[in-house]
Amino acid sequence: MKSAIVIAAEVKEALEQHKPVVALESTIISHGMPYPKNVETALEVEELIRAEGAVPATIAIISGEIRVGLSKEDIEFLGKSKEVEKVTRRDLPYVVAKKKHGATTVAGTMICANLAGISVFATGGIGGVHRGAEVTMDVSADLEELAKTNVAVVCSGAKSILDLGLTREYLETNGVPVIGFETSELPAFYTRTSPHSVDYRMDHTEEIARFMQTKWELGLNGGVVVANPIPEHAALSEVYISQIIEQALEEAKAHHIQGKNVTPYLLDRLKTLTEGKSLEANIELVKHNAKVAASLAVHHQAESIDKKNSHQRILSLIMKKEDGYRMFLPRLRFPTLN
Repeated sequence: MKSAIVIAAEVKEALEQHKPVVALESTIISHGMPYPKNVETALEVEELIRAEGAVPATIAIISGEIRVGLSKEDIEFLGKSKEVEKVTRRDLPYVVAKKKHGATTVAGTMICANLAGISVFATGGIGGVHRGAEVTMDVSADLEELAKTNVAVVCSGAKSILDLGLTREYLETNGVPVIGFETSELPAFYTRTSPHSVDYRMDHTEEIARFMQTKWELGLNGGVVVANPIPEHAALSEVYISQIIEQALEEAKAHHIQGKNVTPYLLDRLKTLTEGKSLEANIELVKHNAKVAASLAVHHQAESIDKKNSHQRILSLIMKKEDGYRMFLPRLRFPTLN
């Protein structure tokens, strides 16, 4: 239903001219940060991507329209309005059909980016398997989307409020590669390390771009997680943040917070309990991920163009040979059989 998609002029021109584009989610604006930090961060992230040579495409649903690329007014609206729903795969048709407003999660953004032809997406952290999922069965739709949608997601690992071990197992079972950018360990959002390893370490975005291109050319559908650690100066102590997360989880349980309300609640409580340190860390890691994603988009676009040119050269050689055969064949004389 591509009629529901409205692509901003800047993004449309970039896609038509085969320029690098980076998708951005909008849940971080409406549900992830308080106003005005949410709007300031969203606009700053877009400028960082432009400075790295790519075009930003923040994705959201406004009055039932899937907008790929937002105006400053759209971002301001998302940052202030209380009528914006959190939209994942399940919610997308409802919000579009009812002409409501929606902020896209990682899964929702991946779907819309893929529909628009965008292959690289920057976010803070992916969703995953929640703690206690063996009882609640609370598993983020982000993981299912990563298993089937061809978008590379640059993030600081999974949010540390989750069960990182089970999240890694879930991704492995579904064939989703986790690449550590300049790291061999899975970052845990607020911290640079965790007890879990990545599948492959790569130190250059050119390598990752080649990996993406190869994966999808082989017909191996599904996303790629590019795990990029939070900058060292912004990282929080693992012991410190773990204690606070445990406290926030206990409070969420006591208040019967469930489903898609859990993550916004926990992020808000972490901001309060850390006296704003978690929010500042969140902002820094999102900016860092945006810059890495822009570099990845630039190299992936170059890789795609190189492959396309290579295919065209091969096709041209084949056509020339065929033309030669056509000129040669009429001159041949075959013996007649009696």
